[in-house]
Amino acid sequence: MSRAIVIIGPPGAGKGTQARRLSEKYGYPQISTGDILREMAQAETVLGQEIRTTLASGKLVSDEILAEVIRTRTSLPDCKNGYILDGFPRTINQAHQLEELAEEQKKEVLLVRAMVHEEVLFKRLTGRSTCPKCGEIYNVYFRPSKVEGVCDLDGETLKQRSDDNPEAVQRRFSEYRTATAPLIEYYRSNGRLIEIDGEGKVEEIFEKLCSLIEGLTSR
Repeated sequence: MSRAIVIIGPPGAGKGTQARRLSEKYGYPQISTGDILREMAQAETVLGQEIRTTLASGKLVSDEILAEVIRTRTSLPDCKNGYILDGFPRTINQAHQLEELAEEQKKEVLLVRAMVHEEVLFKRLTGRSTCPKCGEIYNVYFRPSKVEGVCDLDGETLKQRSDDNPEAVQRRFSEYRTATAPLIEYYRSNGRLIEIDGEGKVEEIFEKLCSLIEGLTSR
């Protein structure tokens, strides 16, 4: 049976890095609902306008729209053997919608939870900055640039994301805990939860993750 792999974790836990590696290893497309919604919001359609207005107001797009977005994207040929979801599901209702879809597609849903202590995450997020020109990422705690605030590669002034300030980071942690706790228990109760320590070396984390995925799906 092919897989639908859901990756969750608090902000800064390295979900994107592991998702990219899984995508390369298994040939599964990495599907980000955030990227899809932002792209759809650019379209001059009724749905595009609705999504654009919702995103601009800071509200969440409805479960029905998200479910349709996921259904449409995962129906494409590149998802036949499996896919990786980033940003969906985020609620129990969305999890049930994914279960129904996966059953139709004859896919097994696995939830991967990346676990990192919040003290480490806080430094990862509040200390990081990015070069707007080349995309190189730095961190004042773990990987500082040679000259403070300047990219080593091209001399551009480094930028920090607006939501990487301490207050916003704490708020994002709180929202994550509230939203994902029910999901974690839901997938743990039916034996499809994979929990991985996200604080080690990227390659070691990935090798352990693949081993756990293969062990769970070969039962």
